[in-house]
Amino acid sequence: MRTAPADFADPRVIALLRHHLESARAETAPGSAHALDPTGLQAPGIEAWTMWDADGTLLAIGALKRISAIHGEVKSMHTAGAARRRGVGGAMLRHIIAAARATGMRRLSLETGSWPYFASAHALYAAHGFVECGPFEGYGPDPNSIFMTLDLPAA
Repeated sequence: MRTAPADFADPRVIALLRHHLESARAETAPGSAHALDPTGLQAPGIEAWTMWDADGTLLAIGALKRISAIHGEVKSMHTAGAARRRGVGGAMLRHIIAAARATGMRRLSLETGSWPYFASAHALYAAHGFVECGPFEGYGPDPNSIFMTLDLPAA
């Protein structure tokens, strides 16, 4: 697998993001879906990456939003359906965690849905050390959301 900065001019990237947005919104109560669209992922303070198979197949996308100098947020993580259960999501999450550490962040947080559709995401994040927490930066309490965080100790 190869990780690269997201190219939002690539129709394959846009198609995967569109699928992510449509499926997340279909499985979340109105007003509780917080995934970013391509424009949102290109905002200042956000880095987005794609993961590719050796044959050029797009496997996943994920992003890191800088909340402050020491706090970041995982955004718009999505693994293509055909790539699930192959370790791709974990590889993308490890890439985001490493990028956060490399920029001096000490905490990484995320918001995901609370509905059964998101159970595999909860398990992935928990397997990488994320624990449930309260709402953070700009979020409020929402029964349709689960908030998680990971402390990133200094090296």
